[in-house]
Amino acid sequence: MTGMTAARTPSTAPADRPRLGLRERKKIKTREAIRAATYALIKEQGYDATTIDQIAERAEVSPSTVFRYFPTKEDIVLTDEYDPVILAEIRQRPVEEPWPDTVRYVMHRAVELGTSEDEEVSRLRTHLMVQVPAVRSRMMESMSATGRMLCEAIGERTGRDPDSLEVRVYAMSLIGGLMETSMYWAENGHRDDFTTLIDRALDVMEHGLPGENP
Repeated sequence: MTGMTAARTPSTAPADRPRLGLRERKKIKTREAIRAATYALIKEQGYDATTIDQIAERAEVSPSTVFRYFPTKEDIVLTDEYDPVILAEIRQRPVEEPWPDTVRYVMHRAVELGTSEDEEVSRLRTHLMVQVPAVRSRMMESMSATGRMLCEAIGERTGRDPDSLEVRVYAMSLIGGLMETSMYWAENGHRDDFTTLIDRALDVMEHGLPGENP
């Protein structure tokens, strides 16, 4: 969803969801192998020095397979499968719950999903967003897809037209705010608790700038 989430596929499905077939499980394993190879190489030699050929060799697949799963090297770093999960979380919240409370709950779940599986990867991803222009640019491009998903969710929940200017502005303000929070976290050495930073960002989006610096 954002730079904060570790780019990994949930390995187990809830009991009420159908079990994945063999073909889909193989695809997931291949994607995870490519990601693991990429992260390991970046840690060893840096982002720019890591090539698709090296990633393919480390993951024991062909370069064409890497490109079949990820169009660019930046996508390997950034792509995750959490958007549908987050959308489901929004839809499962009580209808009477105030929308700001729903947003806060869902953002906390996004952080939980990302950092609980591999906090080191989350830190690496956000570090690359700050340090590598190509990664940051690709992240901004990918935000549009997440924004469209969020517009649909807002429309379902509020009864508003998901294509209306107001909904689109609100959704992209939220996505942009979360991206800036991820970058702030990395720029400051990941010292702060990320959930606390998310709450601060949501407070600004809900209430405007505070009267004094925190």
